[in-house]
Amino acid sequence: MTMDKIKLVQGTKGMELPLDTGNWVMLREEGYSPVQSLVAAVGACGAYVFQSILDSSRIDYTFKDVEINYERDEAIKSEPVKSIEINFYLSVSEKDQGRAERGLKLIGKHCPVMQSLDPKIEVIEKVHFI
Repeated sequence: MTMDKIKLVQGTKGMELPLDTGNWVMLREEGYSPVQSLVAAVGACGAYVFQSILDSSRIDYTFKDVEINYERDEAIKSEPVKSIEINFYLSVSEKDQGRAERGLKLIGKHCPVMQSLDPKIEVIEKVHFI
């Protein structure tokens, strides 16, 4: 088994993820917080998997964007993520929209980020045709 590695460095404004184009500050006031990064990773992974499902199903589509809403559990002191709703916005012919909607149920089974979440976190995938 191979283990990948990511290194964070202490920057002047917080923890930073070094990039060739400049460090990504992982602090809400300076960019995106670690929680927002987690939620974005769920959405990005879900989008890549959904696109792969559409490709495998030979469904022509044009992806516009992904909107992610999330809720934190205020009943717990650390306020962990409670639920994540991923909204995919894309164009699909009317005849293939049903097949595309059915493909949503496969995302969680093939998305390693979703599979890595605490099972208590509810992930909801929705498709919106434009």
